[in-house]
Amino acid sequence: MLFLVVPAGGSGRRMGFEAPKQFLDWGGEPLLKATIKAFFAPGMPKIDGVAIALPPDRLEEVSRWKFPAPHWCAEGGETRQESVIAAMKLLPNDAGATVMIHDAVRPFPPGGPILEAIEALEAWDGAVLAEASTDTLKRVDANFQIIATEPRDRIYRAQTPQMAKMATWRNAFAWAGETGFSATDDVSILEALGLRVRLIPSPPSNQKLTVKEDWERLKIFERHYF
Repeated sequence: MLFLVVPAGGSGRRMGFEAPKQFLDWGGEPLLKATIKAFFAPGMPKIDGVAIALPPDRLEEVSRWKFPAPHWCAEGGETRQESVIAAMKLLPNDAGATVMIHDAVRPFPPGGPILEAIEALEAWDGAVLAEASTDTLKRVDANFQIIATEPRDRIYRAQTPQMAKMATWRNAFAWAGETGFSATDDVSILEALGLRVRLIPSPPSNQKLTVKEDWERLKIFERHYF
């Protein structure tokens, strides 16, 4: 089985808008809804259910949405990690199921890399989509003096979805909770446990909407998409 987890409990303050960014209008519907619907487009794997973590005032609204597969809603936590855990608790108990965790504000998930990542779980503990860096990266000290230039041929920008088997995720998040380990992305927990995570190259169109400049860039893709 294949499940999708979407942590969408954040306030989106970095965008500078009044509404949370995941509920901004995107082609006539909330961005969160458009993002989830993209996983049911042609060329995508069959999803058996979606678990979504939300701000408490959005639970009733999102529970009424319709998708081709069942969806369940949970109140999100203070952090992304807490929201993922809350949503994952709603999934059926199937240790061998594949669980994809995807940002609520990445409305163009790419089918080919996602299918490749799912296949990679036959030999790897986890998988993550990522975009190759095209920038020269500088490492600095506390005074912002450059101390190194990193070779960019081995540097990637992590995207989502990030995926693993359900039992792997649940064990990893339980360990993180017990130890106080906190990560900005999900597979970092698998990495901290010494598990093997496969990186799957992914296109830049799978972009996350974080600040207003991102919104303007994604609007270009939206005009071609709708």
